[in-house]
Amino acid sequence: MLGNGDGTFQVPVPYPASAFSYMIGVGDFMGKGKLDVVAVGGTNSEGGICDCVEVLPGNGDGTFGAAITTPLPYSMSGYALATGDFNNDGKLDVAVSGEAFPNFQVAILSGNGDGTFSADGFYVVPEDPGSIATGYFTGNKKKIDLAVASSLGGHVSVLLGNGDGTFQQPVLYETNLPTWVVAQDLNGDGKIDLAASNAGQALSSNSGVTVFKGNGDGSFQTGKFYPAGKEGNYVAVGDFNGDHRPDLVMADYDSGDVITLLNTGAVAFSPTTALNFEKQAVGKTSAAQAVTLTNTGTTELKIQSMKASAEFAVTSTCGARVAPGAECTISATFSPTKQGAEQGTISIIDNASSKPQVIELLGTGT
Repeated sequence: MLGNGDGTFQVPVPYPASAFSYMIGVGDFMGKGKLDVVAVGGTNSEGGICDCVEVLPGNGDGTFGAAITTPLPYSMSGYALATGDFNNDGKLDVAVSGEAFPNFQVAILSGNGDGTFSADGFYVVPEDPGSIATGYFTGNKKKIDLAVASSLGGHVSVLLGNGDGTFQQPVLYETNLPTWVVAQDLNGDGKIDLAASNAGQALSSNSGVTVFKGNGDGSFQTGKFYPAGKEGNYVAVGDFNGDHRPDLVMADYDSGDVITLLNTGAVAFSPTTALNFEKQAVGKTSAAQAVTLTNTGTTELKIQSMKASAEFAVTSTCGARVAPGAECTISATFSPTKQGAEQGTISIIDNASSKPQVIELLGTGT
């Protein structure tokens, strides 16, 4: 769909392919300085006839030529792809994740510069590798690294590049049902971080986004989970409130919502999961549950208000100001007036974000 420059697009123009396409990308795979389209696809009941990578050569005017097809090696089917010059030969390569029974793997396909690819090894990763992100995790701009989200395997795998088209064996970082992964510096320290969407399970608190802070040497810290939605299916990065900090946006498959997680940049909460009061007798007040707020910024945090919703109450030791590096405690209680599940929030308005920061609260009156 060619853009008109005003946010609208021309009618779609279809281009036939040999496979049922699962994921696409763009890049100059022909070495002609024109954007081509690359797709990874497979066989299925809707007419795909190969497990392959296909390049549609760009003509430079928004039209594309006939697909150039390279079968996937190692008897594998493809789920996801990522592109980059992994061997520094000036030709774009492709990393494809998928299944080669009984293993799941990432295969490296070196670009030949004419839209075709040659097999260049594979690396076994956990089950259901549905997303690949690329980045310079060690800061070396001559070595592209890979991060692979394996949903059913419950891990994000990090494969550090050697700069010659080969990669080190995967290092695994545990997280719940990761469906997508992106790589970007999220906290402004010059080191690449990872963010993975978590599918969780419908109506559970396991859906959201997990952020792995990068150490700058190719390793990452234990993930911090931010609950959101019911079934996180996709995560992307962008500055959505104009404060020049990278925020996260998640697509929720179960609810059909698009959920934005704003980057406060200066406030950390522990724990990051929802406070769950479970069962509490109607007419009684629960024991307090606490969250620690830490000002991780370099300037004073100013709190304008802190309010609890529904049948929850909040107290705090934070006051109106929290010094850089200081901590304070936010405590919540649950006083149900009726039987049944109850959801609420603690909403905090401060100078760290243009939107309220929220602590989720869950409880059941009995």
